Amino acid sequence: VLCATSSHFASAEKEFRFPLGYGNQRPFSATWTVTGSGACILNTSPPGEKSPLRSGNGCAAITGLTAGRVMDYGLKDSMNMGGCMAPAACDTIARNLQDFHRKPSDYDAIFTGDLGMVGRTILFDLLTEKGFDISSVHQDCGMLIYDPQTQDTHSGGSGCGCAASVLAGYILPGIIQKKWKRILFVPTGALLSKVSFNEGDPIPGIAHAVVIEQYRVPDMM
Repeated sequence: VLCATSSHFASAEKEFRFPLGYGNQRPFSATWTVTGSGACILNTSPPGEKSPLRSGNGCAAITGLTAGRVMDYGLKDSMNMGGCMAPAACDTIARNLQDFHRKPSDYDAIFTGDLGMVGRTILFDLLTEKGFDISSVHQDCGMLIYDPQTQDTHSGGSGCGCAASVLAGYILPGIIQKKWKRILFVPTGALLSKVSFNEGDPIPGIAHAVVIEQYRVPDMM
C-alpha cells in the first residue's frame, strides 16, 4: 500500500486564513504551512536489499498503533492550530503509554506532527496533569522542518506535508541508520473547513500514533 500526503503554503493560507495579497500580520501562535509531500510504502515483507528503506539487514517496521479520538476543547482560533490539536495529541500519547505499559523513556523519541512551539507547551502542560513528562524525548515536526531564527516562521510549520516530509526525509532514515531504536510518531490534525470557523464553530483535533522500530531482517540461508 502506498500512503502519500501533501500540502501547499499558498493554497492553505487562502483557504483557511487570509488572502496572501491582504498582507496581514501573523500572531506568534500562527504556523507556516509546509509546501511538501511525503510517501511511504507499507508492506508485510521486508524491503529489497537495494531499497533506500533498508540498510544492511535492518529496516523500519510498524510494531504498534493507537487510534486517535476526536477531542474538542471549544477552541476557535484558526491562528492557533497547535492549541486546537494539542488535546488530541495528549490523549493519544497518554493512552499509548498506558496501553503498552510504557514510560516516555521507553521511546528514543516521540514526534508530534505540527503542534509548533505554542502547541508543544500546551501538550506538556496537559500531559503533566496526567502524570507524564515527555519533554526529554519529544520533538515536533513543525519545529524541525524550519529554522525559526532565520526564516521567521513563528510557531513553526504545519500542514499535511509537514509530518509526512519529516517522517520520510528524517525520521525513517534515522531509524534505519540506528539513530533511534524505537520511536512514537503522532501526526496531528485539525477538523475544520474553510467556512466552519468563520461561522463560529470550534476546531476539534485528532491524532493517531504509530510505533516504529528497527527491524532486523533474518539472514537468508
